[in-house]
Amino acid sequence: MSGDGSRNVTFVLPIYNEEGNIPRLYERLDAVASVLNYGVEMIFINDGSTDNSLNLLTALQDRDQRVTIIDLARNFGHQLAVTAGLDASTGDAVIVLDSDMQDPPEICLELVKRWEAGYDVVYAQRRTRKDTAFKKWTAAAFYRLLGRVADVDIPPNTGDFRLMDRRVVDEVNKYREHDRFLRGMVSHVGFKQVAVQFDRDERFAGTSGYPLRKMFKLAAAGILGFSTFPLTLISRVGFGVAALSICGVLYAMYMKIFVPAAVVEGWTFIVISILFMGGLQLIMLGILGGYIGRIYTEVQDRPLYSVREIRGNAARTSRRVEQASEL
Repeated sequence: MSGDGSRNVTFVLPIYNEEGNIPRLYERLDAVASVLNYGVEMIFINDGSTDNSLNLLTALQDRDQRVTIIDLARNFGHQLAVTAGLDASTGDAVIVLDSDMQDPPEICLELVKRWEAGYDVVYAQRRTRKDTAFKKWTAAAFYRLLGRVADVDIPPNTGDFRLMDRRVVDEVNKYREHDRFLRGMVSHVGFKQVAVQFDRDERFAGTSGYPLRKMFKLAAAGILGFSTFPLTLISRVGFGVAALSICGVLYAMYMKIFVPAAVVEGWTFIVISILFMGGLQLIMLGILGGYIGRIYTEVQDRPLYSVREIRGNAARTSRRVEQASEL
């Protein structure tokens, strides 16, 4: 592959309980690196793993100086783990790659080719995916909804698997919000972007780090972080309910005046209307609460993550991560 040996490519690899995947991941990533005519840096972010992941990473770092380990003080979540890797990266291009082997490392070669062709962001877009029917359906529904309400164009069927030019990474690193949706941030910064189609594999080993609860949290971060549509929806629903209320009042007056014998005294209509309006108000308050909660989190201005230890390229990487985590 063409390239400049004086330039570097950084791989950012979040790790959470991936002891069954790390050896195979490193083997395939090493094969990819051997083809690249670039210097290679591999940043593994241990996101509070409770299995043997950290020991396996330490063994890798002992025999391969291209490996850097950022050991977070606890589990901060996938998006913040990737953020720590981006903060520490030094490459002219940075590739974010999950560690479950669903995103084939060999696709990175195609990402680099498109970068060499002049693109600033090359995102891997899933052509097919070997997931459960439920996950496929929920993912498709989420991207359809996001495409309709988001203020920026976020490509469908994409995760965080992508290559970013150094300029793009520097811009993304300026975004320090806590409820992070990185693929939305990358779309928001702009630059020249292109897709590479690929077929997503099954998880090689272990269990998903994204259970349903975390999937919903990420979906909320994407919608609330890049759309004000839910707030607009409140006023639209309000107008709709007001219109229905007027129709109900007119109907009640008509029946009272022209068909008084059909009017039955009772509480059914009152109870239904109270329950309906009460439920509607709670939904609207929940939407407002979602935005207010995000405001509260940002006002606290806490560091995005805490680092227990950094191994490999310590002087340079430690300085970059410490500076970034304080922002």
